[in-house]
Amino acid sequence: MVGAGRRGTRLPAAAAMSGSEGLLSVDYEVSGRVQGVFFRKYTQGEAKRLGLVGWVQNTSHGTVQGQVQGPADRVRELQEWLRKTGSPQSRISHAEFSNEKQIAALEHADFRIVK
Repeated sequence: MVGAGRRGTRLPAAAAMSGSEGLLSVDYEVSGRVQGVFFRKYTQGEAKRLGLVGWVQNTSHGTVQGQVQGPADRVRELQEWLRKTGSPQSRISHAEFSNEKQIAALEHADFRIVK
């Protein structure tokens, strides 16, 4: 069987992409100058580049929040990007992460911007 392991069994897609640490889900909220500076679009682009799924949206109190899921090492990369980089014109003052948990399967099909 093409693409099969040595014993003829296939890994589920989530397991194949999960790496040694497994899949991780994390909620986030970023404060600072993060609205009106294409922060959501850049976040979506970075998440897709890393092969992550989830969502991002503006909040009524001037922050950006969302959820990211994927291989733990890639989620950590996006967390670092949200803490320190952001979009070119953003000014990040604080990034908070919560509800971090291991998951058995991805709960989103892609990474989307919620309006």
